[in-house]
Parts: sequence; structure tokens; C-alpha cells
Amino acid sequence: MEQVSSTGRPVQITVTDGYDLKGFKGDTPVTFIRAEFNQVILGDSAKVTVSPEGTAKYNFTSSFEYSPEGGITLDDLAHKPVFLTMTEVLPKEKKQKDEKTLILGQAVVDLLPLLEGESSFETMVPLHPVPGSPLEPLRSGVKKDYPILFKNGTLKLGGEREPVPRPKKWPIANILAPGANYIPDSFIVGGPYEEEEGELNRPEDKEFRNQAESIKKRIIWDLESRCYLDPPAVVSLQKRIADCRFWPVEITRVPLTTAPKGKAAKFDKADDEGQLSFHGVAYVNMVPLLYPGVKRIRGAFHVYPYLDSTVYEKTKCLFSLFRDTGHLLTQNNKIGGFNSPLSKPIVSKNLKEEKTVKEKELEGRLRPGDLQAPSIKSQSSDTPLEVEPSPSHNPEGQQYIEAGTYIVLEIQLDRALVPKRMPEELAKRVKEMIPPRPPLTRRTGGAQKAMSDYHMQIKNISRAILDEYHRMFGKQVAKLGNNMDSETVEEQKCLLSYELNCSGKYFAFKEQLKHAVVKIVREKYLKTTPFESQEELQTFISELYVFLVDQMHVALNQTMPDDIQGAVSTIYTSSEQLRLFAFEAEVNENFEMAAVYYEERLVREPQNLEHWLDYGAFCLLTEDNIKAQECFRKALSLNQNHIQSLLLCGVLAVLMEKYEQAEIFFEDATCLEPTNVVAWTLLGLYYEIQNNDIRMEMAFHEGFKQLQARTLQAQVIKQRSTGPFEYIEEGGKVDEHSLGPWGITNGSSATAMKAETPAGPGAPTSILDDFLEESSKLLSDSQEHILPTQSQDPTVSQKPSNILLKEIPVKKETSKCQDSSTFLHPSPHGVSQTPATIFMETIRFLMKVNAVQYVHRVLAHELLCPQGGPSCEYYLVLAQTHLLKKDFAKAEEYLQHAAQMDYLNPNVWGVKGHLYFLSGNHAEAKACYERTISFVVDASEMHFIFLRLGHIYLEEKEYEKAKKTYMQACKRSPSCLTWLGLGIACYRLEELTEAEDALSEANALNNYNAEVWAYLALVSLKAGRQVEAEQAYKYTMKLKLKDKALLAEIHTVQEAVGFGNPSF
Repeated sequence: MEQVSSTGRPVQITVTDGYDLKGFKGDTPVTFIRAEFNQVILGDSAKVTVSPEGTAKYNFTSSFEYSPEGGITLDDLAHKPVFLTMTEVLPKEKKQKDEKTLILGQAVVDLLPLLEGESSFETMVPLHPVPGSPLEPLRSGVKKDYPILFKNGTLKLGGEREPVPRPKKWPIANILAPGANYIPDSFIVGGPYEEEEGELNRPEDKEFRNQAESIKKRIIWDLESRCYLDPPAVVSLQKRIADCRFWPVEITRVPLTTAPKGKAAKFDKADDEGQLSFHGVAYVNMVPLLYPGVKRIRGAFHVYPYLDSTVYEKTKCLFSLFRDTGHLLTQNNKIGGFNSPLSKPIVSKNLKEEKTVKEKELEGRLRPGDLQAPSIKSQSSDTPLEVEPSPSHNPEGQQYIEAGTYIVLEIQLDRALVPKRMPEELAKRVKEMIPPRPPLTRRTGGAQKAMSDYHMQIKNISRAILDEYHRMFGKQVAKLGNNMDSETVEEQKCLLSYELNCSGKYFAFKEQLKHAVVKIVREKYLKTTPFESQEELQTFISELYVFLVDQMHVALNQTMPDDIQGAVSTIYTSSEQLRLFAFEAEVNENFEMAAVYYEERLVREPQNLEHWLDYGAFCLLTEDNIKAQECFRKALSLNQNHIQSLLLCGVLAVLMEKYEQAEIFFEDATCLEPTNVVAWTLLGLYYEIQNNDIRMEMAFHEGFKQLQARTLQAQVIKQRSTGPFEYIEEGGKVDEHSLGPWGITNGSSATAMKAETPAGPGAPTSILDDFLEESSKLLSDSQEHILPTQSQDPTVSQKPSNILLKEIPVKKETSKCQDSSTFLHPSPHGVSQTPATIFMETIRFLMKVNAVQYVHRVLAHELLCPQGGPSCEYYLVLAQTHLLKKDFAKAEEYLQHAAQMDYLNPNVWGVKGHLYFLSGNHAEAKACYERTISFVVDASEMHFIFLRLGHIYLEEKEYEKAKKTYMQACKRSPSCLTWLGLGIACYRLEELTEAEDALSEANALNNYNAEVWAYLALVSLKAGRQVEAEQAYKYTMKLKLKDKALLAEIHTVQEAVGFGNPSF
């Protein structure tokens, strides 16, 4: 043993953290630690407040010295521990001088490791509670319900829907920083009503919920409360749910009151009861949590008046949860105060609420263990809740039924209460019960296989003989051509036979064919035993020979057309046709087929950047921003100076929040083409997002100048070509006074000006500068100016400083309504008038490339523009955006405004036709479409106007009109759908030849359309062609025709003619 130094050595004890702490006076007590060793107090820590989660950081260090000569010795370290006593400091009462303390518990630290060679060690020791301490665990068999309280709801006015997803909030008061009340990475994601398990999940409830959650007033909590369930609590929860399926979720209203100064806030029980009004309850069916594998229930639940008898009958709860928590509610309300008297819901045991609608909305969930809640779901009650409370018992709660109030809530567990068997486990159990047997070896033989092998051998031998003939007589045949006589041919035949026999090839050919013939004998004729007589053998050989010769001719006939197949003409679809087909697929929401057409264009011409841009715009439509970015960057790589590619790369950079890249793209576009109005406008919008008002004004100023210069240049060119005149279009008369600093004035739809001598360059510039001085004030204070636009459209009311990506979630809804997007792609035949402002020109560009996220921001600027404002095109764009979301009511409202401003605009009537067509009002759609095609000037997109009008004519059995309409469509832009419509009309008119021609054209353009095959089958049946009818019917079934009525019609005709269905 080494000699021990006579001097003492220190021993330091450091207390770092405490966990799962509670106090006598609340969950956030003030505590300190006292260290003691060998009946000597080593010191006290600083007073530390325990967090609401029950943790505290002490970082308290104390020490003592031991010495072998006396005092504390090594023997003391061996058998005496260090005591750490936790003490709670109670808050001082009035006129109290000294602090009162209560001991919570003690921890014991064993120092033996220091004697075993350790110089330092860390350990976590339990804090043993003293008798009566709040840290003392509950005795076995003692149960305690834990009500969850949600307070501080936010009253929402009608007119706007809550965004989804949106962050959840901590259910904790007194959070100072605005962003600190959000739970990280925890969002309310919502979901379809049909997938909920509550009471308002039927189709007929959808409209009511849409109105309640967007138009009407409501209260939002968006809170998430988490609870820990230990194993006994989980067992208790299962038993409680099994005993009673309905659990109460109570809701009440507590008015805002402030405690009087200088007086104690004392209220008796009668006062407490008086503070609770509008007492309601929702009944949540908890049974789904007992289903195997179910971890979450979510749904909307009606709120009923709280009546003790009814609540007890359904939930077995003897008293309201507010009996114990009502006083706390009132006190907290008076102490903290609220902005407005709002409802506060209470959830029994382990419930948490998500949203109360009609006038209430909250959010929540529950999990055992580490709770993290994402979304919502609930189960509708098995029995109807027929509650007819007497108004005398709860008159205020009766208003819940009258208003149809409901709450939306979610309960979620980390693990299912009842585990579900995994598929792997089930498969393993089945294998244990019934061991799998090795599968039987499948024979690849059979009669059909034998026949195909024989045909293959005949083809191979015929090719070999032809090669030999070409080797021997190729030059002679080429020289004589068609002048060979029969003697020459016979001579060549003899020479060929002689060569095959002499060379042994003839024998080789027979051996090559022998195996195939043997297989036919065995598989086709089932001859596997010797023949009984020579006569039977000869008869069979004769029969076999005839069969083999016939099959040889079949094989040769199949071989010869292959050699001349290249002479058959094939229909080649151009790139423009493929673009049209892709557009049709987009409108019909067949995005898979649209992608196929776009990709085929890229395969044909991978160096054509327009194809990449079109595909990128399609990807924007389907919200595949990453692929859209790849497409736009590929186009830009093909031509670094292509302005549209640069702008679209910038747009995608903003959508993906890569703002530095966006600035580079936009600025590069303005440098390469300084006269591009859209480039300057998009650059200005980018600077607006960055709150750079100075550069924003600069970009808009340059855009204004370029638009004005372009307009003046158009005037000069028009004047030189046609001379001075006054131009009128669509009822709009324009003279030199209609030219403002933003372009053509709003009141005119003309595309040219009255040509006069243009003013000098100084005048327009001064007007522009005066306007920009005023405009900069408007834009710098744009928050106040944007707000009034809510009366026009709530979606336009975003503040200019907000990021454009805030509207991306809306795109999820619009991407599924693209059958109304037919007017987003202008046609060269359509109305194309000069844009009045830089913003309207930018809107056209954004709508064309499906970047709808930007549109509402630009529309807000259009409203601020003195020469812009609400115009026909403005309302038309708003209607289009609402049609994308299938908000037919809003779309119709804006179309009415557009029609009032320009009644003769064919685009207005075309879009109105689409509106009525999509909403199912085909009579009105027909009238609008007929008016559109009667105009001298075509609408922007006539293709689908003809298609849908023809469809309506077919529905109404006006086949002559349908035929004429589809013929116009076929002349303008032929596609599978146009030829199909024409074929249907001709078939209904019993013009079978014309119908077959039209349907053949449709089939040539797209042979994957089941309806085309169906009508081809009908035409073939009527024409009496069995083979063609069966072939067309086969492909109709293979492509899964969805039109049941058409399929029934085919079956009827098949029964009438007696053929056409080979399956019978």
C-alpha cells in the first residue's frame, strides 16, 4: 500500500439536474438542494424554479476534505453516504416576514466507487419522497382522472378558410415571443370529411361544413395537449372505453373579468357557477381505439346542451368536469384576462380537441409516452343522439342545437391499445399450420406450342431456301427481271433441288422439321402408342400430310407480308398534334396519358427547348416542382439566352425559396432583353417579396416605360402602313387621350390607337415620372391599400410583403380541377388584344405556364394601378382561378362583372359555357357555347368549346348539329376526341361508312381509347363483319370501357345479330 499523505484531500459533489419534480403549491415550485455528509451540512444550492415539465437545473457543487489522521477518514467514505435534501420554498403571504419551507424528499449518494479506484463518477439517484410529499406515488388501486383544459381561443370572422397545414400551439400561457407558442414540426393537416369517423361525414354534410369552416364565425384553438400513460393507465383506459363507449367533451363560456385591485379575489360557489354559461357537451365514441392497430380517431361531433341526466345516461359520468375545474377557470380568467369572452372546452380523462365549428374550432390529440400529434379522425356514434333538452334547464345550451354547433377533435396514441398482427407474422403462422409444397413444374408444351414450333421451323427453312436461291440465281434474276420464261424458272428449280440434295441441306432441313412434326403427332393427334395395322398407319399419314401442308401455307402466308410491311403507310403525328393530345388529357384529368405525350415529344426532339418548357409547365400543373425545375433548367441549358426559360427558372427558384438564384435569373433576363415587360415586372415582384421598395419601384418604372414605348411604336407602324385613321374594335373607341403612363386606358378594348403625330419623348417621361411618384406612395403603403380588395376576392388580399409560396397549399386543391383549365392556353385564332398594364401582361404569361401562385399577387397590383383596376380581363382571370378550384359561385359572380363590362367578348361567353358545363347545367352551357361560336372573332380556345358543345348535342340527340360541330373541330384541330365525336354522330345517324372512317381516324391517333373501340365494334356488328366486331369488342373489354350504358348497347346488338362476343 502506498503511503498516504498527511494532508487532507477534497471530495466534490455536484448536483446538475432534477427530473419529474412537483411541489406542494403547484407544478412550478421554487426549490433548493442541501448537501450533508457525516452529520455536517456542506451547503445549500441557489433557489431554482422547476419548469412546467418538472425539470430543474441546479449545477450546485459542495465539497469536504478527508484525512487519514483525523476528521473524515476513508472508513467514513466507505460506510457513510452523502444526503441531498430537496426543499420547497413556499410563496410569502401578506405580512409574513420569514419564508416557509417544506421538505419534498431526499436522495442518497454512495461514495464507495472512490475507494475502488475511481477518481470521479456520475450517477442518477432517485429522490425518495417524505411522507405526504407530492412526489409520493399514488397507492395501488387509486385512480385519478386528468381533465385537459383548452383556453384562450381565437374568434375568427367569416369569409376565410383556415390554411392547411398549419402549426399547432403549446397549451401553455404567458409565452412572450409570438413564434414560441408553435410546436416544432407539428401541424394540423386535416383530411377529407369522408374519411372521418365523427357525425358530420356524410356527403350531404359537406356543404354545411364548408360554410361553417370558412364563411361563418368560429373559434380556433389549434392546441395540442400531450399526456403520458403508464402501463396501469393504459389498462385502465382500455377498461374505461370498454365499460362506456361515449366520453364527454364539455364546452362552456367564461366571460372576461378583471380582479379588483387591493382586494382578494374571493368568490363563493354560487359565483363560480354563475360564471359558466352556454354549457354544452359533445359525445365522442372512443370504441375505435380498441380496434386492432387503430391509433387515432378524428371527426366532427355535435354539441348538445349539458343535462346531467342525459350525460349520465350516455357516459356514466355523475357530475360535470367543471365542478372541480370551474373555479380554476374563473380565477385564471380573472388573473390573466382574455381578449374576448370565448368558449373554453374541457376534455375528460385523455381527450384533446382540435376544432369547434359553426362557431367553435379546436385542435388536439393524446398519446401515451412521447406524444407527437399530426392529424385528425373520429368515429360516429352507433346510436343517434336524440336529445331534446328543456329550455328551462339549459336555455343557453339549447342554442348549440339551433346553430348546429359542432367541434372537430382528434385523439391519437403513440401505440395502438390493441396491437395488430403483422402480415409477416400471419404468413408465418399459416406456414406452420400448412407447410407449403413445391409448385408443380409447368409444361410449356401443348397443341398450341407444337403448332407454333412447326410454323417457326417452316419460316426458318423457307428463309434458308430463299437465301440459297438468291446465292445461286440472284444475278440472273436481277438481269432478266420480269422477262423470265417458264422454262428458265423450271431449270432454276431443278438446279436448286440438285444443289440442296448434293450439299446435304435437304436432309438437314428434314431433320430440323422432324422434331416439330413429332410434337404435332403427340400433342395435336395424341398418338403415343404403335399403330395396330399398316392400313391405319397409312390413313393417319395421309391425314397428317394434308394437315402439315395446310399449316405450311399458313406459315408462309404469315411470313411473306413481313417482307413488304414497310410499304404500308403509317400515320405520323406531329409535335403540335402531340401537344394538343397532351392538352386534352390534362383537361380530362388523365395526367398519366398527358405525361406520355409530353415525353414522346421530348424523345423525338430532345434538343427542342419548347418541348421542355411545355413539359415543365405541365409539371407545375401537377405540383411536381422539382421535375418542373429540371425541365426549365434543361431548356435553359439548350439556349442560355432564352428569355422565357430564364423567367421560368426564376419563378421556380422563388417557389422553392431559392431567392438568390431567382434574383440572378430575373436580372439576367432584363439584361438580355431590356424591352421585355414581363421580365421587369417579375423582377419587381421579386423585390417586393424581399421588401426592397426602391428596387421594386425601379423595376416597375422600367416596365412601364417599355410598355409605353412598345405601344407608341405600334401606333407609328400602324400609321405608316395604313395612314391616319381611327380604329374601333369590340365597341371600344380609342383616341390619343386614352394613352396613359401604364398603357391603354381601362375603358377601351381596342388594339390600336388613333394615329396622330406622337408626342416628344419628354412628355411621356414626365407623365410617367409624375405617376410613379404617386404610385411609389401607394406601393410603399401597400398593406393598407391591399386590404380593401377583400371585398372583391379574399384570395387577393395578401400583403405584398408576404412570400408568394403562402398560396402553395391552395394549389393542391386546384390541381385536381384542371378540366376547367381549357382557357389557360391561348390559341393563335383567339382574341389577342394589347394588355392595358404591365401586370395584365404578366398575368397572361403566368396563367399560360400554370404559375397560378403568382396571379393573385399581380391582380392586387392591377387593382392599385390607376389605369388598371377591375376590367373585363381582370374579372375573367379571377373567374378562371376560381374555376380551377371549382368554386362555381364565385366564378359566376366574376363572370357577371366581366359580361357587364364587355358583353360582346367571346372569351366571357366561352368561360361561362365552361362554368355551366362543369357545374352540370348543360342547357345554359349550350346557350353560351352557341353564342361564342356565333361571334366573328373566335375565343382564345375554341377546341374544347366545339368538343363540349358537340357532347351536349349528342346528349340531347341533336345528331345533325353534333356532326357539324365535330366536323368544324376536325378541320381546325383534329384529334382522337374530335374524330370520335364525329364518328358517334354519324353512327347515330346510321351513316355507317362515314362513322367507320371517322372512328378509324380516331383509332389511328389513339388506339388506347376504349370508347373508340366500342363504337368500332358497333359499326362492325351493324355491317355484319364478325371478325372485326370480335376484335374491336376484345380491345373494348381489354381497355376497360367505363360507359356501362354503351357496353349494354353493344351486348344488345350482339344478341340481335348473333355474333360479336367470342366468350359465348
